[in-house]
Amino acid sequence: MKKIGIVVAALSLLVSAGTLRAQPASTDHVLHPVDDHFELDGKRLQIISGAIHYARVPRAYWRDRLKKAKAMGLNTVETYVFWNVHEPEPGQYDFSGQNDVAEFIREAQQEGLHVILRPGPYACAEWEFGGYPAWLLKNPNIKVRTSDPAFMEPATRWLHRLGQELAPLQSGNGGPIIATQVENEYGSFGSDHAYVEQIHQALIDAGFTKSMLYTADGADELPNGTLPELPAVINFGTGGAKEEFAKLEKFRPTGPRMCGEYWAGWFDHWGEKHHTESAKDEADELKWMLEQGFSVNLYMFHGGTSFGWMNGANTEGKKYQPTVTSYDYDAPVSESGELTPKYMLFRDVIAKATGVEPPAPPAPIEATAYGSVEFTRSAALFTNLPKPITSEDVQTMEALGQSYGYILYRTTADAAQSGELKLDALHQYAQVYLDGKLAGTLDRRLVQDTLALTIPHDHMQLDILVENTGRVNFGHQFPMEWTGITHEVTLGGKPLTHWSIYSLPMQQTGKLPFAEKACEGACFYEVSFHVDQPTDTFIDTRAFGKGMVWVNGTPLGRFWKIGPQGALYLPAPFLKRGLNSVVLFDMEGKGGPTLKFSGKPILDFQP
Repeated sequence: MKKIGIVVAALSLLVSAGTLRAQPASTDHVLHPVDDHFELDGKRLQIISGAIHYARVPRAYWRDRLKKAKAMGLNTVETYVFWNVHEPEPGQYDFSGQNDVAEFIREAQQEGLHVILRPGPYACAEWEFGGYPAWLLKNPNIKVRTSDPAFMEPATRWLHRLGQELAPLQSGNGGPIIATQVENEYGSFGSDHAYVEQIHQALIDAGFTKSMLYTADGADELPNGTLPELPAVINFGTGGAKEEFAKLEKFRPTGPRMCGEYWAGWFDHWGEKHHTESAKDEADELKWMLEQGFSVNLYMFHGGTSFGWMNGANTEGKKYQPTVTSYDYDAPVSESGELTPKYMLFRDVIAKATGVEPPAPPAPIEATAYGSVEFTRSAALFTNLPKPITSEDVQTMEALGQSYGYILYRTTADAAQSGELKLDALHQYAQVYLDGKLAGTLDRRLVQDTLALTIPHDHMQLDILVENTGRVNFGHQFPMEWTGITHEVTLGGKPLTHWSIYSLPMQQTGKLPFAEKACEGACFYEVSFHVDQPTDTFIDTRAFGKGMVWVNGTPLGRFWKIGPQGALYLPAPFLKRGLNSVVLFDMEGKGGPTLKFSGKPILDFQP
């Protein structure tokens, strides 16, 4: 905390009435706020940026998406860093392959783009648990996103490790990172400025001193989330520019004017409608911002895909709203890299505002609808369970050291009875079985946690299969996002005990004993299909129930018959010449399903 005091005292000379004064021209190749704008090397820089999340784009396509950003007229790209993909277990770091964020940033520089880095440690982004690793929750008393040492110690350790990868790539070190965000929209969560200062200092200690540090919040939350010594930018959606910038000006009469997230689209929840926004209205608003000389970051320029288990969720009161696998976002560049009409409108607006003719976009990426093939091999979940742990009471996934997937709770109802089965509190979706037969489902999304249950005879086996459908990533609820059954199970008001609990992370499906037979209920299905030349495609999931798809061992994403997403994007880099394996887990399996492909996305399916 002494270091924080020194930093604040030194910078307070630059601060008056909560505003930043103009800085002298600088040639240290670090971005500086000067009056109402930014300067780099003593020259005014109007940031025209777009968000691309490296983890949501196949590595083989990073270059394609970056070229498309440059070809739309952007001079900067922005990305979050997702802590949970880089530290899947405490102290075990992964910056290889798809997780090589430093390479993504280097490729951006090679394409002539600056980079805005948003290292968190909290990301939001409709990403699982806001980017926090689930293992934090193994401590039942932890208070994430606070000064609680149980949180700050691993968060600080993480930021220091990230600094080893990315601090050398700041602009002051010759790299492309011109700005690094401190925390993320903290004002929407709390007002503990001492905590935000701790994150600020952790970033400085991690080496993030050669790029401009800043905060970002909704305009109404600026008093809660900002630090007086740092520039503040604002986030808002379509139609909000004039009003929100007026609020920023009132809060900070002097200081740079930038929209840190202009929501150029929106995301989708399961069971709701697909979101689209008016491309013309957004283009007109972008034009107005650029004409004022304001800087802007389009969120998203290209959304991509929350592959595997990485979708997050929202809450609206008690209602839980899980996000679909696709993060298309109605962005200028579609989930699969297609240039949309919005892209062309934005490209024209930017070219006119800057007077710079952008380069031509790269050639389109081909997409194919492969032929249909029947799933003939299957394996039933309940006959392929791992060894359980035994516990007097139910346990959460996190207590068992599990982050994602499914968990099965099993006990015996000793006596015949009728009563209300209550799961307190269910996170997030459950199937209830009696002696192997489905008795009903409970869905947190529908605020369901009780089921009328009749047990016709003594000593019946009760199974509760629970899916982690995605931890909440935003708001005051998300710090309490333990998954599974998070408190207790009662039947007729009496607690049920003596549980066998099966951890089902389902990270690997290659060792399942598939056989040539049909399967009903919670089942895995496997099929191989031949590809001469891999191309992008989409797996049509509209005939399936609820579950997950793997391709060549890679978890592709979730499906759910309630829509609106009706197909999973399958990029060509996930395929290979020759035979390719597809594994499907369906909680509602029906015999032998058919694997169908589409050459186009299906984002607005309404069953």
